Amino acid sequence: MNKVLNLSVIIITKNEEKDIRACLESVKDLSNDIVIVDSGSTDKTLDICRSYTQKIFHNEFKGYSQQKQAALEHAERAWVLNIDADERVSDALKDEIRALLGNNSYSQNGFLIPFRNYFLGGRLRFGSVRSEKHIRLFKRDQAQYGLDNVHEGIVVKPPVSELKNPIDHYSYQTIEEYLKKCNWYTSLSAEEKYAQGIRFRFYHHLRLPYEFFVRYFLKLGFLDGKRGLLFAFLSAYYVWMKYVKILDVEQKKE
Repeated sequence: MNKVLNLSVIIITKNEEKDIRACLESVKDLSNDIVIVDSGSTDKTLDICRSYTQKIFHNEFKGYSQQKQAALEHAERAWVLNIDADERVSDALKDEIRALLGNNSYSQNGFLIPFRNYFLGGRLRFGSVRSEKHIRLFKRDQAQYGLDNVHEGIVVKPPVSELKNPIDHYSYQTIEEYLKKCNWYTSLSAEEKYAQGIRFRFYHHLRLPYEFFVRYFLKLGFLDGKRGLLFAFLSAYYVWMKYVKILDVEQKKE
């Protein structure tokens, strides 16, 4: 099957020994061109990756989009599947991709893929992640990553369609993990917002209750029980911190 699919898989890593093996297991039978771009792992991540691929490259981290663009430039096949270390390609999605790439009658340049999100060991079915979809499968010569520091910012030339089957995303297994990543992401986001000319204003404090209300009540996060409550609150806290941390950037820059 590897020789049949004209597909590269790209993954960016840094200290992902907890997740990377399961990720690679989920894609190893889809492609024989798996590209890893690492930004300085000090754990066993690269040792694990070497048992699946020799296409491992180091790239200094300057932003998530820049890392993924570097990985894309090392891909060799006509189609590219982008997946993160804490994600898994479901069996149903693998079958769908095989059927798709085995059929040359389509005209799309990319495909949105739905996500099944897991938080603290259980699946989230409602809230802000209920209908989450991202472009993760695309033609290599019709796509490019932008300059966004936090989100991947893939730009694919239309037309773009959707696949039916999901990627499973095991995002945060502990509160500690969430807060650690939250601190990292919000710092990057605050730098980005400052560069865009955004400055902190007192009314930004209202983002915390507003985001919680939208996620927990309007988007039915309460139907996910205690996980839904925690995820809605932590997600609202994340958005609030992106703005509060602009104060840190202002102090440093000005």
